[in-house]
Amino acid sequence: MASYKVRSFQDCEYFIRTRSFLKLYPVLESLKNNRGRFIHVIGAPGTGKSANLYSTLALLDLNVYEAFLFLDSVKLTPDEVWDQFWVTLQEDLGAKTPDEIYQKAAQYDVVLFADIFLDPEYVQKDKVGLGLWTEEHGPKTITFYLRVLGEYLKHRKDLKNINIVTQTAWILKYRGVKYDLLTDFYLLSWILVFLLKIFFEVVRISYTEEEIIQIIRNYEPHCSEENIRSLIKRYGYRPRFILEALEKG
Repeated sequence: MASYKVRSFQDCEYFIRTRSFLKLYPVLESLKNNRGRFIHVIGAPGTGKSANLYSTLALLDLNVYEAFLFLDSVKLTPDEVWDQFWVTLQEDLGAKTPDEIYQKAAQYDVVLFADIFLDPEYVQKDKVGLGLWTEEHGPKTITFYLRVLGEYLKHRKDLKNINIVTQTAWILKYRGVKYDLLTDFYLLSWILVFLLKIFFEVVRISYTEEEIIQIIRNYEPHCSEENIRSLIKRYGYRPRFILEALEKG
């Protein structure tokens, strides 16, 4: 089965420039001459957060450090994940101390937390990332994310020299279907995103029906508009899920 999930800068061949791209591009472009920005790119599963991030960054003259995280098991506790996160960053950046991580990261235009951080199991099958770990533990992961917020507040002075861009989702799985707390639960999602915007910048990836049709036809040019619209009613405005359904027949 073909993979329609973009996981790197090399997977952007079929990317279509939509309103979401036009909204994200100037935000990321401005990072070249600015520091101290923390940007969350949100969107329901299957909308193309990765596609928009990697495709936009590939067009920009930015020095990007892409963080990664390889966890041995989804059964790890929030404290164990937190410790592994910092050990990985320190080793990969060549920092001698945890505090030096901030100095090393400041040498880049952007520190990116995307697919190889959230879903490294596609790269190394015996490992998992923050995405599957969050999906496994659901609301219990709140302690980890509160520690992230605490670290942000504690080191705001250090972070004034660093730009962070992160692909953000808080996934729950119910009856085999993935839902994102930040986008799929109406009032609750609105409240959570409102709180997120107090501390950070937020860019949401979403599409119109016409954009979905354009995206699908870029992959499947012979697919009729009627068929695509019927799939939108079933899968929502999530092009990856629609493409996977088309391949399954």
